[in-house]
Amino acid sequence: MSTTKRSAKSSAKGTTSLLILSSKAGSMTPQIEAKLRKAFAGSLIVEFDPKMDVEKLVSANATIIVAGGDGTIGWVVRKLADTKHPIGILSMGTFNNFAKSLHLPMTVDAAIRVIKTGRPHPLTLGRVNGKIFLEAAAIGLFGEFITAGESAKDRAFGAFAEDLKHIAEAKPFTYELTGDIRGSGTAMSLVFTNTTSIGAQMPVSDKTPQDPYLELSVHAGATRTDIAKRVLARVVLSKHKEGGLGQVFKFRKIEVTTKPKVRIYADNAQIGRTPATITAELSAVQVILSR
Repeated sequence: MSTTKRSAKSSAKGTTSLLILSSKAGSMTPQIEAKLRKAFAGSLIVEFDPKMDVEKLVSANATIIVAGGDGTIGWVVRKLADTKHPIGILSMGTFNNFAKSLHLPMTVDAAIRVIKTGRPHPLTLGRVNGKIFLEAAAIGLFGEFITAGESAKDRAFGAFAEDLKHIAEAKPFTYELTGDIRGSGTAMSLVFTNTTSIGAQMPVSDKTPQDPYLELSVHAGATRTDIAKRVLARVVLSKHKEGGLGQVFKFRKIEVTTKPKVRIYADNAQIGRTPATITAELSAVQVILSR
């Protein structure tokens, strides 16, 4: 099957709808791909390529529909975060934390209906030291567990071994917070959440990207045992409402310093070490949600 429904040479000015397909997504099948191509037959249809320049393919306000896993959806949202494009999401991944936190349907037919009949909404995205995150940023142990889970899922055994080493070596650190939240203490992890679950569907909060803030928990990932319990709790995600994070703090901007310097993670990627500036920002891009 060809990678485009219409020629990629079509004028960007005349292209008002683009469907990005990830044939490698966890739940994508030839049958589902055929259904999506039929449902959005009037769109330019391309296979996901992290090297592509989306905005060269479409007009300035074109609707971008993405059918793929967490990585593909995350790539598209980050790439278009400062644009005016409405984004329609068809979740085909393993965990789908972002889509589930937005209460988007997980069945293909229902997701298609939302895109065709729904309405674009602005959302809160997080930034940590300038890097956008959809789900969470983490400092310390919790972030190391998330990246280990991603490495295991992707069968990247060399990276997984390195992640396990980071987990084993993790130690408590002292921290100081300034900005919307002021305080200090000692922790194994600081977790800044934008979704109800993160990583391998580890429950963390009741937070949704529709809220105009992020949440901080000092207690999530306080010990290796706590994280192990959260991994198990993902089997029944409602468990997080019973156990919870203890006390959480809402914020729009905070700055974090630690001793010693600690690794920082944005979603599932390590981006450096502390200090960190974390902000909640209303995105220019909008996601199509149910009316």
